[in-house]
Amino acid sequence: MKDKTVTRRDLIRRAGASAAAGLAMGLPGMAMGLPSPAQTQKPSTPPVEEKTPTPESVIAKKYPHPPGEFINRPMTQISNVVDLLLDDMEGRGVAYFYEQAHPQTGLVRDHAPAVGRSDSRVASIAATGFGLSSLCVAARRNYLPPSECEQRVETTLAFLLEQCPHIHGFLYHFLDIESGERLFGSELSSIDTSLLLCGILTCRQYFAGNLRIHALATTLYERIDWHWMLNGSDTLAMGWTPEAGFIKYRWDVYAEMLTMLLLAIGAPRNAIPPTAWNAVHRPIVEFGGIEYISGIAPLFIHQYAHAWCDFRNLRDSHANYFVNSIAATRAHQLFCLTLGRKFPWIDQNLWGITASEAPTGYRVWGGPPEFGGIDGTIVPCATGGSLVFLPAECAHVLLSIRQKYGEKAWTRYGFVDAFQPQTNWFAEDQLGIDLGITVLMAENLRTGFLWNYFMRNNEVPNAMQMVGFRPDTDVSEAL
Repeated sequence: MKDKTVTRRDLIRRAGASAAAGLAMGLPGMAMGLPSPAQTQKPSTPPVEEKTPTPESVIAKKYPHPPGEFINRPMTQISNVVDLLLDDMEGRGVAYFYEQAHPQTGLVRDHAPAVGRSDSRVASIAATGFGLSSLCVAARRNYLPPSECEQRVETTLAFLLEQCPHIHGFLYHFLDIESGERLFGSELSSIDTSLLLCGILTCRQYFAGNLRIHALATTLYERIDWHWMLNGSDTLAMGWTPEAGFIKYRWDVYAEMLTMLLLAIGAPRNAIPPTAWNAVHRPIVEFGGIEYISGIAPLFIHQYAHAWCDFRNLRDSHANYFVNSIAATRAHQLFCLTLGRKFPWIDQNLWGITASEAPTGYRVWGGPPEFGGIDGTIVPCATGGSLVFLPAECAHVLLSIRQKYGEKAWTRYGFVDAFQPQTNWFAEDQLGIDLGITVLMAENLRTGFLWNYFMRNNEVPNAMQMVGFRPDTDVSEAL
């Protein structure tokens, strides 16, 4: 039987292909509460030619939102109520990464039920990367005994280096949780190997006094042949399989790959040239009067690169990427508000859509522009993973979900992956990557912890310097 994780990867590839093909700006549709031309037309006037429906991007401008100086403001001081929620949420989230990892391999399950035991043998290297980072959070905050976290990290890195199959240092996306063997014919994944590496390098710095962890982490980084993954081009391939060779899709349009590129450019061995940074196409889109760089893709593309790498108050020749993600999150909020006419439960208290579980299986959906067949499902990690960008607004949504939906939406591992209020559907499975981005961004909002430790890896700041990052002294005019 084909596992749903394979379907998820296929859907994400298709979304990437759509982004590479171009941008479709502004889907037609009317906002909630706004009268149509037919409703406002006087009966005595002669018939007129039917008007084109107002694009959502125009309607969104009618919703009040802060001016440009709001962007890239200092971190908001969160209330005690929010801090308590985030603390509980993080503690539950790190429990997933400890309990749903194999104790002998450290590999983390791709998904697991919110209630009951899991018999899934499907591990994800991306979830394992989030898990390694979460173990650092758990040790720092004593969610788990620090010595147990350190031992689990050491076990995981040793298995990855000494027993887990790899080619040119890249790992297969989905692995058997006990043996580490490839599952479902999955690809050697460049982005998922990078997400794993982010967790590895975070551990290298947080557990700096453990010489074995340092040596294992450094060796895992040094063995990756980034140049091989270029496959003769100036952009990285998305992956490779032994059956078909390199995947035809490349990381050539703006997405979640920024930190991956920096890791590849700053790598101690087999690095790619700094020119690869500018080879990526950065389309400018506009919605509700906000302009930002984006492909047609779920909101997570504006989150993942920022979970570890600290882009705040910096810019290159193209953009301030932290500002860009704030703008993308604001545009997504406005987009969700325009959906309120079709789904009246979506409002300032309840919004956020990104790739997630759905009543019909895994869905890659979002906007703007609208894509993926949105059905009114709410995805908590959309706002959870954007906490550092719009702290007050995103925290308000999470508080609203917790208070309104109670135990239906709040489980042993935190928020459910997704839910549809109208049909009373709540996802039964938790997804490791969705929990992971929420845990990491909550901790970054509270303390900047992941940013602080990850940026101690000299390879990353060196790469940022090579590609032209500099202090952004005029962020107030970034939008």
